Amino acid sequence: MIAIEVAYAAADRRHVVRLSVAPDCSVGDAIRLSGLLDECAEIDLARNAVGLFGRRVALDAALTEGDRVEIYRPLKRDPMAARHHRAQHYSPSPSGRGSE
Repeated sequence: MIAIEVAYAAADRRHVVRLSVAPDCSVGDAIRLSGLLDECAEIDLARNAVGLFGRRVALDAALTEGDRVEIYRPLKRDPMAARHHRAQHYSPSPSGRGSE
């Protein structure tokens, strides 16, 4: 058996589940074993990206001792659109430093 963690940061709560799984366990298997799919109804593995320590991986990726499986929430706003929005609402201050 290998020790891993499955993590998901919901909008209102952080979930971290520690598991011991078989060495041939995949990322998807670990998520299902964690019980987070039942606890957090908003998780949809067809829609949510998953990763290991911040690096996106497929659900069939293999796990190793100490891995941290992460379930990512969809972004509320496209990062480029958010940057564009901030730039449009930016007004430079007289000091040259700018303000929002």
